[in-house]
Amino acid sequence: MAKTESASPERVAAFRTGISAESRAAAYLMAKGYRILAKRFRTPYGEIDLVARRRDLLVFVEVKARASLDEAAYAVTPRQQQRVINAAQAWLMAHPEHAEFDLRFDAVLIAPRSLPRHLLAAFDASP
Repeated sequence: MAKTESASPERVAAFRTGISAESRAAAYLMAKGYRILAKRFRTPYGEIDLVARRRDLLVFVEVKARASLDEAAYAVTPRQQQRVINAAQAWLMAHPEHAEFDLRFDAVLIAPRSLPRHLLAAFDASP
């Protein structure tokens, strides 16, 4: 028998906002010439919202939706960055065909009544 969990209305709204933000971010990146390779890539170490490619560049993208673009930028915390970096390592192990690509960690910020803001190299994997 399957266990049913009822999520709070706040969690359901946050989930829907996240899915919508990821779709907006993906469309924005595609318009800029990126090809989306994966959405919501989950690992035991973390999740990558979007994995995108442009030529020989592989980009791991954290998408943040908040009331303002500034709030979204502050929401990309060091702990979250590390989770994306760890998940990116898992992606590369699962997709060795991308091992020779240049890598970058970007963020796309989403806020109501604003164009998405794409932060190139928002963080890096250097220790």
